[in-house]
Amino acid sequence: MGNQKFTTNALHAGHDTTKTGGTRAVPIYQTSSYVFDNTDHAANLFSLAELGFIYTRLNNPTNEILQNRLAAVEGGVGAVVFASGTSAISTTLLTLLKAGDHIVASSSLYGGTFNLLNVTLPRLGITTTFVDASEPANFGKAVQDNTRAIFVESLGNPKLDVLDLKSISEQAKTAQVPFIVDNTVASPALLNPIEYGANLVIHSLTKYIGGQGTSLGGAVIDAGTFDWANGKYPEFTEPSAGYHGLVYSEALGAAAFTFKLILEGLRDFGGALSPFNAFQIIQGLETLSVRIKQHSENALELATWLEGREEVAWVNYPGLKSSKYYDLAQEYLPKGQSGLVTFGVKGGFEAAKKVTDATKIFSLLANIGDTKSLIIHPASTTHQQLTEEQQETAGVGQDLIRLSVGLEDIEDLKADLEQAFSTIG
Repeated sequence: MGNQKFTTNALHAGHDTTKTGGTRAVPIYQTSSYVFDNTDHAANLFSLAELGFIYTRLNNPTNEILQNRLAAVEGGVGAVVFASGTSAISTTLLTLLKAGDHIVASSSLYGGTFNLLNVTLPRLGITTTFVDASEPANFGKAVQDNTRAIFVESLGNPKLDVLDLKSISEQAKTAQVPFIVDNTVASPALLNPIEYGANLVIHSLTKYIGGQGTSLGGAVIDAGTFDWANGKYPEFTEPSAGYHGLVYSEALGAAAFTFKLILEGLRDFGGALSPFNAFQIIQGLETLSVRIKQHSENALELATWLEGREEVAWVNYPGLKSSKYYDLAQEYLPKGQSGLVTFGVKGGFEAAKKVTDATKIFSLLANIGDTKSLIIHPASTTHQQLTEEQQETAGVGQDLIRLSVGLEDIEDLKADLEQAFSTIG
């Protein structure tokens, strides 16, 4: 039964109960290391002559089940999990790129990712050109001789811009570089970027997939569709000095990047996910399809209600017919547009802060995707390190409030915002 649907894979993929003592739930293998049969067995594992468990920084049975399940729901050949979404992004880029390389990225990115690309990576000699993602041709125009990746978010946070992934993937194919898509906000229950040409898909598992606000985690899913032997990535075609002369593209084929992430990324950068957090995230993944439907329904109703409030200057949600992303949302996100809503209040920066401070059910904190509703004022928090011009490019106006709409009764959420609006008249 290899052609199962999303909800079935989210519950079953990757877990062979005959190999875990018959446990119906995925066990937590809370161990740092594993006993070898003998020295020859240990040597075979270290040389990749046979596969098995060595050390939890590299692999772990609980983590492996989560990895296989994520690969199944996103449609990839393999997946690797990390301690956080940021670790997944940084390890991917540091495994793929070297000093002198260049990235073309959407300008509408999560603030932490923008800072990584704009401030931190240039210190290592890796530069990024940010482009307006609303015009796919902008990516091709920004490609240089040293460009080695194109990076976007499928649904920007907090701009909530739905990207034309098919068209951008064509730009990446022409440039012969991998198309990397952060799919955190949409989640695999609503969108599978691999179907539209993505080569690598990244998630912060902390958000909708985990869903409970309890556990940090990140993941990279490898589509297995990129030609690493195209001449631009010698680290995949030349013997690896760090791994017994292994030639990744020859020895590992379609899963070359997956194994490079493990054998070099996790080994050298160490951003391993704890087995306990992997277990927690598996519980969230099992109910994702049910939760994301309610998140999306609540978000759409709340966005529609906000459009009618006199205190509100504007509302942004891709499911609204008034949204300039509505047509793209119907193409790429027909099952729902996830749980983020942004809006601006009349009165600007100070009024937005007052409303954010006054909510009772919406919790003021820096996260999204929780079952509980969350609120934040990005201009004074998550995006404060950006210049005002950079904030505007990322879709962060001074008056913007971001809601992560949870699973509470929608009438209670409306009432909470209504009483918060009373603080600004």
